[in-house]
This record gives sequence, C-alpha cells and structure tokens, in this order.
Amino acid sequence: MDDTTAAPRRILSVIDAVALIIGVVIGTGIFKTPSIVAANTADPAVFFLAWLLGGLVSLIGALCYAELATTYPHAGGDYHYLGRAFGRKVAFLFGWARMTVIQPGSIAMLAFVFGDYCSQLLPSVYTPSLGAILAIMSLTAMNLLGTKKGARMQDLLTAAKVLGLVSVLAAGIILAPPLSPSAGNLPNASPSFGLAMVFVLLTFGGWNEAAYLSAELRGGKHNMVRALLWGLGAITAIYLLAGFSYLKGLGMGAMSRSEVVAADLMRNVLGEGGANVVSLLIAVSALGAINATIFTGARTNYAVGRDFPLFSFLGRWQARANTPANALLLQGAIASALVLLGAMTRGGLRDMVEFTAPVFWLFFLLAGVSLVVLRIREPGVPRPFKTPLYPLIPVVFCSTCLYMLQASLAYTGRGALVGVGVLFVGAVIAVLPRMRQNR
Repeated sequence: MDDTTAAPRRILSVIDAVALIIGVVIGTGIFKTPSIVAANTADPAVFFLAWLLGGLVSLIGALCYAELATTYPHAGGDYHYLGRAFGRKVAFLFGWARMTVIQPGSIAMLAFVFGDYCSQLLPSVYTPSLGAILAIMSLTAMNLLGTKKGARMQDLLTAAKVLGLVSVLAAGIILAPPLSPSAGNLPNASPSFGLAMVFVLLTFGGWNEAAYLSAELRGGKHNMVRALLWGLGAITAIYLLAGFSYLKGLGMGAMSRSEVVAADLMRNVLGEGGANVVSLLIAVSALGAINATIFTGARTNYAVGRDFPLFSFLGRWQARANTPANALLLQGAIASALVLLGAMTRGGLRDMVEFTAPVFWLFFLLAGVSLVVLRIREPGVPRPFKTPLYPLIPVVFCSTCLYMLQASLAYTGRGALVGVGVLFVGAVIAVLPRMRQNR
C-alpha cells in the first residue's frame, strides 16, 4: 500500500552502497573505451596516466559529494542540494531532467547493450529491442518487490560482474600468446589526450549515484564516505588491471584498432569460445548497471513528487516494500518508450548517449557549484565531513564538469538537441505557475 506519510528507512549497508556504485560505474564502457583511449594516447605510459587521472578526478568529485551527502542526507540527492542552493525552480528542472532524460536515457542505453549481446548469444530468441525492454521490465518489477530485494539483486549482479571481469582479465594476462610486431603499430598520427580523457571520465561516470542512498544507508554520515572511497578505489584498480590485460594481450596498436577490445582479447587467448564468454559477461555487466540505475533514479522522482503538486502521485512511498513504487513505474515506462524510439530511428545506443550527456554534465556542474554556495549561505550547519583543500577541490571538480559539458555538446549530434529540447520543456513547466499568478 502506498502511503504519503511513509518515508525511506535506513536498511542499506556499506556493502550494498559499494555494490551499487560499482554496479553503476562498471557498466559496459570498460569493454569499449580502452581502444579509443589507446588511439588518442599512443603511448602505454600516457595510456595508464589517463586512467589514473580519471580515478583522481572521480575521487575529487567524490570528496565534494561526500560533504553534500553527509551534511544533507536526502533521498533526492542532487535534487535536494540544488533546491537548497538555487531554489525550487532549478531543483524542479533537475528533477524533470532526471525523470525524463538522464535516468531513462541511461537505462535505455544500457538496455540496448544488453539486448545486443543477448541477440548474439541467443539469436533465435531475442531481438535487441525485445531483450532491452524485457531487462527494464523485469528489473523494475524486482525493485517493486522491495528495497532489500533490489539491493540483494544488485549485490549478486555486482559480484558476478567483478568476478567475471577479473577472471577474464587475469586470463588475458596469464595466457596471452606473444605479440606480433604489427601489434604495436598505431593508426592515429595525431593523438588527443583531451579526447582520451573525455572517454575515460565517461567510463568512470555514475559514482555520484551513491548520493541517492544517503537517506537509506545505515550510519549514513560516516558510511557514505567509506562507500565512495572504497567503491572508487576498487573501480580504479579494476580499470588499471583491464588496461594492463588489454595491452599485454593485444598491444597498443591492435588495442587502438579494435571495435570490441575485450572480445578480441579473449578470442586471441581462448578462441571463439572466449569471445562468447565475454559476450555473456558484458550482458551481466549491463544488467547490473541497469538495476543500479533503476534503483537510484526512482528516488529523485519520489523527491519531486513530495515537493510539486503536479507530480504528487510520485511522492508516495510503499511502506511494506520500502520502495517508491509509482516513481519506479514511471521511470520504467519512459525508459521502455526510449528503447522503442531508438529501435525505430535505428540510432540505438548512440542516440541514447547523445540524448543524456549534455544535460547530465550541466547538472553535475551545478551540483559542484552548490557545495560552494551552501558553504557560504549556511555556515552554521554541522558538516560531519568537510571537503579537504576547500575551495581548490570544488574548483577543480567544476572545471572538469565544464570541460565535459563543452565536449559532450561538441561531439554529439541530433540526440543532444532532443535532450536539450526536453530540458526546455521542463523550464516552461517550471515558470508556468508564476505566469498564471502574474495574470
């Protein structure tokens, strides 16, 4: 039964939070982006430097978010911080963007990857779009059964993902045959470290989702910091291991030319059967990322429903299952609609990346700025964790977000225009009450 007076309960452990962080971040990027990073670094030392910098930049952002999440624990995460710093209209605009663009687009993007690999493993059963919609529907249903069940599913998927990924990479390191001389030849005569960092940071993206667990995490004030640091430390270690495995098994040149670098590594080591193992691993990784994104995304929709009458149906928390049921259902419906749209336009994954990226980095930037604004505006609020080296750390974080916003607009096409257009519709909805009042 939905209850307008029910609220989130603190039932999640640090392990649950770390599993969600790893589940969101290690989606499918590590199976694709290393080849692009290799092509734009052209040197093994620079290649590893890029991944180390990606972990460092993510850690800087995590330090900012650790202060926000421990000072203002709330199921709405960024939505709550932006509302306190910039007012209800900006908060609503973020909630609208996350409801219609950021989370559904991310879910649809990951679902397309899952559907693509399911159609390769079971070609007579699944089409990519059917596999994508079934993944969204089944994982949404799992989260509707309860927060604990959704968290347990995430723990299992993350464990399977990490164990499988580490096993594959270890096989690449231990069993890789000697490289041919041509494996070191690089096709890119003009590498770009800046472009390499764009893809590195995209691969690290998603750790901020931990902020949406702050109202449900046991011992939240201290455990939130632990979850962020442990999660990012594990992710950085796995990414460095992946880079070393790809480099040893394929070489810098062959890695930069590969379209499916993980599958090519295992094909080189274990033949076609190895490539099928990687396909299954990528499908499991996509499922884990979808589940984590569904879990956290619905929390913002719930927060919007609590604050804005137009969306009050989203602000109902199902007390028995301890989950925002209506918010989960709406999110699943929008994500499924985006899968159908992507299937009709045949843009699929690329369209979903373009759709979400500029809007995501815009609000990531505003979240960083909100830390500075709230430090100035609310100096007396107790802060269990303070961002070290303030204000240098927030300035570096905001500068990175600004760069990524510019890059996401420069390197995307029609999908970005659609995402920005949906954001504009939200801006119109935000100002309508004031226009009516003036009349």
